[in-house]
Amino acid sequence: MRAILAAVAAAIALSGCVSAPPRPYAVAPPPVREFRGAWVASVANIDWPSRPGLTAAAQQEEIVRIVERAQAIGLNALIVQVRPAADALYASALEPWSEYLSGEQGKAPEPWYDPLALWITEAHRRGIELHAWFNPYRARHPSSRSPLAPGHVANTMPGAVKAYGDYLWLDPGEEEAAQRTLDVIVDVVRRYDVDGIHIDDYFYPYPIAAPDGGGDLDFPDEPSWAKYRLSGGSLPREDWRRANVDALIERIHAAVHREKPRVLFGVSPFGLGRPDLRPPAIAGFSPYDKLHADVELWLARGWLDYLAPQLYWPIDAPAQPFGPLLDYWTAANTAGQHVWPGLFTSRIDASDASWTPQEIAGQVAIARRLGAGGHIHFSLSAIAQDRRGIAGLLHEMYS
Repeated sequence: MRAILAAVAAAIALSGCVSAPPRPYAVAPPPVREFRGAWVASVANIDWPSRPGLTAAAQQEEIVRIVERAQAIGLNALIVQVRPAADALYASALEPWSEYLSGEQGKAPEPWYDPLALWITEAHRRGIELHAWFNPYRARHPSSRSPLAPGHVANTMPGAVKAYGDYLWLDPGEEEAAQRTLDVIVDVVRRYDVDGIHIDDYFYPYPIAAPDGGGDLDFPDEPSWAKYRLSGGSLPREDWRRANVDALIERIHAAVHREKPRVLFGVSPFGLGRPDLRPPAIAGFSPYDKLHADVELWLARGWLDYLAPQLYWPIDAPAQPFGPLLDYWTAANTAGQHVWPGLFTSRIDASDASWTPQEIAGQVAIARRLGAGGHIHFSLSAIAQDRRGIAGLLHEMYS
């Protein structure tokens, strides 16, 4: 009987009548091509829209021009920021329209259109993946100028939002804050044909110096910390903060794959690992201690489909050399997910301190030699503007 069943199964497989069973959601699918991505930042109008208050027609024209440029260079993925600060660059019933569109938070495009839907249509038309990029906790950026809309989370859930320096921040220790971020992401996965969900390196905020010069200003999460302790929680405060972020990462990954298993979940953390796990020659900022981001844990547990560590240093940087850093993250990838390094292509500029295009080309070559399978440029503008000839150089490498 076993032999008969095996023969039948083989015949069915050879006939092509039945597709292979779906892969478990915790396993990232193998890439069918080198992942050549670029971030498109909306915060402070870095990449798109080029400035607030453009007409809807001008915004749409910029989208088309960016996607055409990406295709011409040889990129095959765009990671577009759709939630820079608890706001939306798409039609949302949960959060207000971003002021980076109109200059006024809560004001829809006139005449109305849905930017994310257009990004997806134009990208897919040209064979380019579209990943929706969310900032998980930031609620207001210092570049903001307009008043908060009535429906902004700082007005509807004030207990979950904390002021930190010139920022407003969703408190990762407040359950309703984490749930809001999760709800926003799931809403986009359900309603849009995105290829990926992406979050950046902002977990607990980057430290701000205390006014008295006595070190870093502590994040004001005393109320949520007190609730945790009263509930019987026993973790030290720093570990509790990391556990809050860990829980959101795990929940996003599970929720995305529950809704649409084919959609990838990616994270782009600061590029240095835990100080106690790094090679001795690596030094610098610790996102584990300062941002409470236990990236090595997320990678080991398979809570993401791709990691895009921001390796924003030159190849020969003394304490942050590109190749050894990429080696580090590759070695930490014990669950076999994708590791696609983030490249600081925007350091090519008009200044005397500008990087050369050859620096970025060299990093692409190293990533290929180390088997990374892809890379992501920050950000699209540097390539679209062909700074110092970088677009032509990349086109040659991608041809």
